Order: sequence, then structure tokens, then C-alpha cells
Amino acid sequence: MVKKVDTAVIKLWGNTVGAVTWLEENGFGIFEYDPIFLKKSLDISPLHMRLEEASRGNGIFSFPGLNRETFMGLPGLLADVLPDKFGNLVINSWLARNGRSATDFSPIERLCYTGRRGMGALEFHPSVSNKLDQAIPVEIASMVELAQKIILERSQLDVDIGTSEKENSEAILDILRVGTSAGGARPKAVIAINTDGHIISGQSDAPKGYDFWILKFDGVDDIELGEPKGYGRIEYAYSLMAKAAGINMTECRLLEENKRAHFLTKRFDRLNGFKLHLQSLCGLAHYDFNAAGSYSYEQAFSVMRQLRLTKAEALQQYKRMAFNIIGRNQDDHTKNIAFLMTPQGQWKLSPAFDVMYSHNPAGKWTHQHQMTINGKRDNFTMADLVEVGNSISVSKPTEVIDKVLDSVNQWPEFAKEAGVNPEQIKNIARYHRTNLK
Repeated sequence: MVKKVDTAVIKLWGNTVGAVTWLEENGFGIFEYDPIFLKKSLDISPLHMRLEEASRGNGIFSFPGLNRETFMGLPGLLADVLPDKFGNLVINSWLARNGRSATDFSPIERLCYTGRRGMGALEFHPSVSNKLDQAIPVEIASMVELAQKIILERSQLDVDIGTSEKENSEAILDILRVGTSAGGARPKAVIAINTDGHIISGQSDAPKGYDFWILKFDGVDDIELGEPKGYGRIEYAYSLMAKAAGINMTECRLLEENKRAHFLTKRFDRLNGFKLHLQSLCGLAHYDFNAAGSYSYEQAFSVMRQLRLTKAEALQQYKRMAFNIIGRNQDDHTKNIAFLMTPQGQWKLSPAFDVMYSHNPAGKWTHQHQMTINGKRDNFTMADLVEVGNSISVSKPTEVIDKVLDSVNQWPEFAKEAGVNPEQIKNIARYHRTNLK
């Protein structure tokens, strides 16, 4: 039986940041900084929970007006760490096995469930289950099977994948360890790999010689987008294309087994095992990623100025914006822009991630871009992109755009290198915006 928890203590790099308490009757959480942390000058949420404001006596923060679906009654700083979509499906199965209803499991408890295993550097105590932090070997094929079954049976309280209850429980625990702290709609796992290719869970401190990666499963249906098999190859081809356009990404690979190709990308919130503080644009600025069309790339650049990011970082984000438009990455919401903070309190733009073809003319979300450019979500012109470039003092925006166009025009070559199906290569090329006027 999982015991209820209504308060979580939050830690960062061994320091107690503060605590968050769930007000059951009000349906939201209240956060308060620890007095000692206020003296450390680490502004981990500098837009909405500034240390200066807390030091003046306004140290209790709550945001009941934020969209409940997105923020779940929590400040963006904390909501960023919550498992999302697929992860919550897995948690619900785990809860059922431990005698708890999913509707009775508060956001604070979901943070405590995440414990030390979330993206970024924030850690939440007490952890609901210490067993989840153990390093274990990972067998990819069985994980794919389990992920598929969880999605197919998402309306049920149980998942039947083995010949006994014990096997089922052990399998659920395996995917809980590796598959629910990365967030996002698609089934994915957080793993660690050594130079010999041995894979273990990446949820705990891995032994020396292991690097931390995120693995996106191939061969598992996507709830929102109807992801086809072979999407891992497409994302890998996009990573090659993005890097050719001058976009900064961490190392990417394909992990192939049983005719499936899983996409691997090295975690950028881990540096030689050290955790970096991570915030999405959504969590930092409270820009709701579920509110398609409500926020703009221009606003993202404004937030970057508030964080005192460099001109080089603004140029880098401009390249990503142009690539998303030309390459049809229309899943460009506010959770897909992120920032890292060093232990010295300096903010920087994270490497690009979730850079992929994402366009469904009949889809609820990706029929248009999630963020606007010059007030538009579609039907862009070269002038629209140039105007944004001029507004952030890019010296030669047309040259930047031309380099992106050159890389996207090489899509067939990158796709063939990644082993993308010829029919998919042709279909995707049809929708690229390589004829901007």
C-alpha cells in the first residue's frame, strides 16, 4: 500500500531549496523557499519566484490560476518535473497494484514518486519507492512489448504481460525505473550506456564509464500522432539535417534490435554524472504548452533577454526557429525550448531536442505550428522570418535562413543514411517549406 504524502522537500545539489505542500481543499500547492537557500543567490525560477521577492517577505508562492491540465496546481518550476502522458499511464498501473486510485494520487505524490530521477537537478523527498532508484540491466525488446501493452490497455487498471502476477509486477517496476521521468507523449526510457554497449537504468547514479541517454521506443504506437514504425530513423535523419544547419544538439544514435530502430540522444542535463538545473520555457515563464497559438517565438526571445543570454544563443534559437518552419517541426510548443542553469547561477540555452518531422494536416495539434511567428501559425513568408531576425539584431538573417534551406534540401541524403523508408522520404519532402517567398 502506498501511503499518502502531502508535503515534499525539494533539494538541489545537496541544498534544501524549500518545500511544497498540497492543499487538498483548495486543489493547489503552495511553495516556500528555505531561509538558508535564499542566501545562495541561485535564482532557479527568476521570472515568477524570484529570490529577491522571497527575501522581502513574500516567500510563499502559489499559482491557482494556471491551467490545471498543464501545471496540475503547481508552480511551473515543479510542474516541469512531473511525468507526462505515457509516464502517467505507467504510474497509474503501478498505483493499481499498490491499492491506490490514480485520482487520489496528488501532484505532490507524483513529485515524490519522481524523487531523484526527474529531468534536471531538482530532487523531491520523501521518495515514494526507494526500489525505483536501483540500477538494473535493460532488455529493450521486452520494454517495447510492455510499452505497447500499456498503451493498448490504457483504459484498464492492470497490465497483463507475463504468466504470473509476480512477473507483471516486476515488468511494471522495470519500466517505472527507466520509462517515466523524461516526460513527453511518446514512450521513452532514461538509460545509461557504457563503451561496451551494456545498458542499465539511467535513473540512479550509474557506475564509472556510463553515459546517460534518453531512448525513444520504436514499434510502439503514439497516442497523439499515430507514430509509424520507423519514426526513430526519421528523427535520427532530422538530427543529421539539423546539425548541418548549424543547430547545437547532443550526440544522437540509433539502437537497432528485432528490425526496430530506437532513437537515442545523450542527456544534456547530465555532465559527467553531475546534474544541471533545467527549466522549459513553459515552466520558467508559465507559458502553457497546451495553449496552441497563444505564445510566440518573439516572446521566447524576450525571455532569453531576461535571462541575460548571449547574442550567440539568440542566433542559435533563431536557427532552430527557421529549421522548425522549413523542416515542418510543428510540435514546437513551449516545453520544447529549454534552459540550463549552472551551479554558479548562470543561465544558458539548452541543446535542441525533439527536432523531428511533425506535421499532420488532420491532427488536432500539429496541423499548424504551436508557437507563432509574426502573428502567424502557417503560410509563412521569407519576410516573416527576416522580420523576427531583425527584431533580435541578427546581422544577416537571410544567410542564416539560406543555410537552413540548404540542409533541408538535402533531406533525401540524410534520410537514406538513416535508413528511412523510401515512401516516407518522399512523403515528408512534399511538405518541407523549401520554397519560401
